[in-house]
Amino acid sequence: MSWTQLLTPQRLGTADKSADDPLRTDYQRDFDRIIFCSAFRRLQDKTQVFPLSKIDYVRTRLTHSLEASSIGRSLGTRVGQTLIERHPHDLASTRATDIGNICAAACLAHDIGNPPFGHSGEEAIRHWASTSPCARPYLDQLSEHEQADFLAFEGNAQGLRIITRLQNPDNAGGLQLTCATLAAFSKYPRIAHLTGPVLSGVSAKKHGIHVADSALFEQIAAATSLIPHPGHMQAWFRHPLAFLVEAADDIAYRIIDIEDGYRLGHLTYDIAADALSALLPAQDPARDRLQHICERKDRIEFLRAKTIGAMIKQAASCFLDQATAIRQGQMDQPLSDQFNCRAQLDELLHLARTHIYCAPEVVEIQAAGFRVIGDLLNYFLPVIDDVARRGVRASAHSRMLIKLIPTQFILPPDHPTATPYIRLLHLTDFISGMTDSYAVALYKKITGISLPDG
Repeated sequence: MSWTQLLTPQRLGTADKSADDPLRTDYQRDFDRIIFCSAFRRLQDKTQVFPLSKIDYVRTRLTHSLEASSIGRSLGTRVGQTLIERHPHDLASTRATDIGNICAAACLAHDIGNPPFGHSGEEAIRHWASTSPCARPYLDQLSEHEQADFLAFEGNAQGLRIITRLQNPDNAGGLQLTCATLAAFSKYPRIAHLTGPVLSGVSAKKHGIHVADSALFEQIAAATSLIPHPGHMQAWFRHPLAFLVEAADDIAYRIIDIEDGYRLGHLTYDIAADALSALLPAQDPARDRLQHICERKDRIEFLRAKTIGAMIKQAASCFLDQATAIRQGQMDQPLSDQFNCRAQLDELLHLARTHIYCAPEVVEIQAAGFRVIGDLLNYFLPVIDDVARRGVRASAHSRMLIKLIPTQFILPPDHPTATPYIRLLHLTDFISGMTDSYAVALYKKITGISLPDG
């Protein structure tokens, strides 16, 4: 993969070039387009760990994405400086901050496709697709490749769909981000159902492309010189910067979940402080400074900041050590697996799984959210089907409820793309785009649990 192509400012869906402005680069424009889009704003009411929390301290998907983006910018800029020194010809017109800004934009969008209630929401859609008698007649009309988009529903693939199609739907390419940012965003550049040799490596662990969006991703892959997996038509090796995006996310959630867990009482101070301190070098001056901080919560915040800085340095070092192998598609493991303190970083995840993710207030609301999402899908699919087949002759009930679905997700019966697959995809677009609170409120209203005042 060529660095010149990997960092291309070419925008998806348009040949128009941005106005030449040395103070605002193409990659900064990507960041701005993402942060101002409605799908990004909705992350303020989507679960990070604690769903529908009434405590204002707790992080949401929005704050997590902003924090991961900040880490990604620092990490990308640090790596970019060395890459420019190593490849002065290929990167002659590139600044270290360009690479930082690509990583920042990709990190900003990395969770934009998450449905309500986080990973529980993804599981709810998969469970519905595999068990619902309502879904089965529709799925039976689809190819294996199309079925896999629902049976293995994945927020990463939905995220690509949002930023390339659903946001600014009248534009070819949606937000029309640069192909460099879109490729760096794509941690799992493959479709869900593959035939041929079994793929291994972290980039094949999940899928990040819906069948409906595969042609768009082929344009991204061609523009950025991504390497196809041998024997597979719609699977590629990652863009190198996707490893940095993944590392920024790993650093953010593993460290910050410990801080949140302590503040909410799921971890004692000693456990949280010891776990974070273990990530710092033995002679780090931060250990001495910690003794001069009075409040325990301030000590944990200080440790969080210092450990993030230390992990950024490790991630950058691991990437630069493997940069050639990554660019040749010969290294496909998370950077965090190669950290000197991998065992200590894994311990953070173990603590979160045993003390935080299983907390009653987390599990109870996730279980309720699981039911809400499944019931909403069962409720709206017959409505969409009735209107699609019968049009104005659809039942009064269907014609009333179809008004609750944005027109963007409704196709008239005679529309050339109105296949069962696209209709089902539009339904999951609608449901997965909801915030946690909106999904619960809509569920209560349509089931009669609560009614509008008056």
